[in-house]
Amino acid sequence: MTDLPIPVDADRFLADLHALRGFGATGTGKGVCRPAYSTADLAARDWLAGRMTEAGLAVQVDPVGSVFGLAEGRSLLVGSHSDSQLEGGWLDGALGVVAGLEIARAAREAGGPPVSCVSFQDEEGRFGVTTGSAVWSGHMPLERADTLRDADGQTMAEARAGLGDRVGGFVDPARFSGFLEMHIEQGPVLDSEGGQLAVVEAIVGLRNLTLTFHGLQNHAGTTPMRLRRDAFQGLALFTSRINERFRNVVTPATVWTIGHVSVHPNAHAVVPGRVTFTLQWRDGESFRLDRMEAIARETAAEVAAELGLDLETAPLLDLPPVPMDPRLRAALETGAEAEAPGRWRNLPSGALHDATNVAALMPVAMLFVPSIGGISHDFAEDTAEADLVCGLRALARAVAALG
Repeated sequence: MTDLPIPVDADRFLADLHALRGFGATGTGKGVCRPAYSTADLAARDWLAGRMTEAGLAVQVDPVGSVFGLAEGRSLLVGSHSDSQLEGGWLDGALGVVAGLEIARAAREAGGPPVSCVSFQDEEGRFGVTTGSAVWSGHMPLERADTLRDADGQTMAEARAGLGDRVGGFVDPARFSGFLEMHIEQGPVLDSEGGQLAVVEAIVGLRNLTLTFHGLQNHAGTTPMRLRRDAFQGLALFTSRINERFRNVVTPATVWTIGHVSVHPNAHAVVPGRVTFTLQWRDGESFRLDRMEAIARETAAEVAAELGLDLETAPLLDLPPVPMDPRLRAALETGAEAEAPGRWRNLPSGALHDATNVAALMPVAMLFVPSIGGISHDFAEDTAEADLVCGLRALARAVAALG
């Protein structure tokens, strides 16, 4: 294997990755609990800022809490996020952050090219969806983000207050020529097919619709079935029909989920008077997302009319598909072939990433390494260290070529 134009240090990279795992380490195996703005998250960001400073990078923490390690002049930006799910693994996001740090550090030691790194805040959505990069990219005004609440009712403004004097201004995106993000696949394709790397073709689009059926809350023992306006039965009928109707328009890669359900009053002896639920669907084609939205709205209205329910819908979350930049993607493909000849492939990303938002500002591309068993968002999440290093080396080759 030829020497790398940016001589990354695999041992240093792995040591930093394991050190980051120590912030919020919990559960079994390599589990991590490091939600955005938690004590563990802020400690991890302070540690990252220290490592960036030691690497000769200028540290800037933006108003949301995203931590940038900045090279002088215009540079390529490499990174991801370091917050985690409540029951998360050690690599989701953290891999891309530490890979960015190591490449920026090694490039500086080698005399170039200039590389900056970043850990975006709240990618995992304690307060929203990819919140830190959404604010930075202009998708969401900070004033609106500050009104978002977590599951316990705390606002993001209240959580942001914990940043204290760490905060500076927003980093000017014009100083970056592009963004690369390395990530675990979070799915089973590479692991099941024996692949070592994947270059992402596009990040699929996502739509999330919150619907509420309002019925009539009443006594479960004295209300005849024929006279009920049972909101939960509306959800049951909707679920059955939406599955059947989506099958006529989707592809094998399309996914949809009813992921959150709230039943009121959620009691044994009460006919449910209100059910609120989310329907989320993902696909790589905007026209198919449109068609699925129309079907969902039509089906909900139809069910409400049949069962005598009132229907309420919240504003739609709409994130369009994001194709990867051809030039950046080609550099990753060349790097992947050099490091994993014949053992890499192109793959869509079914999960959202910060690159989705950053694409509004600059060219973006992504590289995947395998997830053992396809497991992510779980304490059992893991990847072989040889695959982590392979991804780092391929990414370093791409950065050198682009630099």
